[in-house]
Amino acid sequence: MVARSQNLSNSLYQYMIDHSVRETELLRELRQETSRLAVGDWQSAPEQSQFIALLIELTGAREILEIGTFTGYTTLWMALALPTDGRITTIEPATDFADIAQRYWKKAGQGDKIDLRLKNGIDGLDDLVREQREATFDLVYIDADKPNYPAYYETCHELLKTGGVILIDNVFRYGRVAEPADRKRSTRIMRKLNQMVFRDSRVHMCIIPIGDGLTIARKIQT
Repeated sequence: MVARSQNLSNSLYQYMIDHSVRETELLRELRQETSRLAVGDWQSAPEQSQFIALLIELTGAREILEIGTFTGYTTLWMALALPTDGRITTIEPATDFADIAQRYWKKAGQGDKIDLRLKNGIDGLDDLVREQREATFDLVYIDADKPNYPAYYETCHELLKTGGVILIDNVFRYGRVAEPADRKRSTRIMRKLNQMVFRDSRVHMCIIPIGDGLTIARKIQT
């Protein structure tokens, strides 16, 4: 997560926000409340969340899986983009963040579309495998603890329908992936993940420079 795209000047970024982000008042309230948290910079940028919502509309996705709910800002964007019979399964271990999320989902009248699983990502995904949810999701958004990204990617590939899309956030790690001197574990894992997806013949993929870098991978084979 990152609160804004990093590759634009402040003036150009503000111009983009003013001329493209159609944020509802409730979404704005949630984003502002989240920004006041000690970890408020974990929040996804509004332009990225809106982009994901647009992808849902473009692909006709109805079954969404999200790993890493945080305060539910992107979740709400996605719920608003879904048709009335759409469904989001979202996994988040932190109940204090989830409480904020549920409050805003209820205000927006979107709570019935969202299945919140209060578990860590690995356990939550294992539950879905046990529930035989393989090849049932149209779109997956991964934005959680970075060390588990490679494992999340592999399991999510199983859970995704052929033709479905996986979105992976923070693939730039604030630009650190391109700095060889940075040997932090989280940076090394993200480099590994980026190479893994790039070499994966089961998907068509690209990285776009929005937020902190977003990978889009479309499943073409199991």
